[in-house]
Amino acid sequence: MVFTLKEMEEATNMFSERNLIGKGGFGRVYRGVLKDGQIVAIKKMDLPTSKQADGEREFRVEIDILSRLDHPNLVTLIGYCADGKHRFVVYEFMPKGNLQDILNGIGEVRMDWPVRLRIALGAARGLAYLHSTTAVGVPVVHRDFKSSNILLTEHFEAKISDFGLAKLMPQDIDLYATTRVLGTFGYFDPEYALTGKLTLQSDVYAFGVVLLELLTGRRAIDLSQGTPEQNLIVRMQQVSGDRKRLRKVVDRDMARSSYTPESVSMFAGLAARCVCFESAGRPSMADCVKELQFIMYANMKI
Repeated sequence: MVFTLKEMEEATNMFSERNLIGKGGFGRVYRGVLKDGQIVAIKKMDLPTSKQADGEREFRVEIDILSRLDHPNLVTLIGYCADGKHRFVVYEFMPKGNLQDILNGIGEVRMDWPVRLRIALGAARGLAYLHSTTAVGVPVVHRDFKSSNILLTEHFEAKISDFGLAKLMPQDIDLYATTRVLGTFGYFDPEYALTGKLTLQSDVYAFGVVLLELLTGRRAIDLSQGTPEQNLIVRMQQVSGDRKRLRKVVDRDMARSSYTPESVSMFAGLAARCVCFESAGRPSMADCVKELQFIMYANMKI
């Protein structure tokens, strides 16, 4: 569906601050109500002149890819607006917001272990769909997968959003050489950062970081901590394989009765393999789906 600037203004009450639900380097996201009463999320792209070419490219990529995707764990595109210099993307509204905000305590929503496992599995299924040829005929690399791009429904079902940096992978090519390394600090695949060679495993690395966030409740990069504690992956490497030390880093917001030591240990092990420095040592997203299903089963034995 194509919208006009006037319709975007009416839906958001002239982009009222009361309707602001998120902001980032791309611009702002507003809660909006369409003429038919449907509640939506409206991303208003707002970039400086120096970055407008990049913004236009990301806008077109996102519209092109999202309009061709159909999966319960990917956010649904409602429509867009390209009116003069104004650019908006309209999505289905996610009442629980994004995963990063919840883990950071915004909104005071508590998530026990079964809910976190369900979120991890949903996100894994969404990425596995992108990485298959089912979606658009060739695999898609998201390239900016992170906890703030995982939106949650009323029942905590995960939906992946923000496809502005996504890349279609040419058929029969395992890697794609790029001149610019794009993504978010803390979720960067180190192999991609060093070589500029993008692979499906770059998303797997970022997925592993999100698994660690779900397990610990900590940020991928926390600048408020001392140097050794800032990087979540470095901190988790220190406790890898040690159940007693692992128990100490599990998010204390989770009820102890909601998880088994076995499920937490297996989850941490999967995350560790996902963030393996060498991409060849990481599992595929299809394998992650299978392992998370098994971990959910293991956690039922409480």
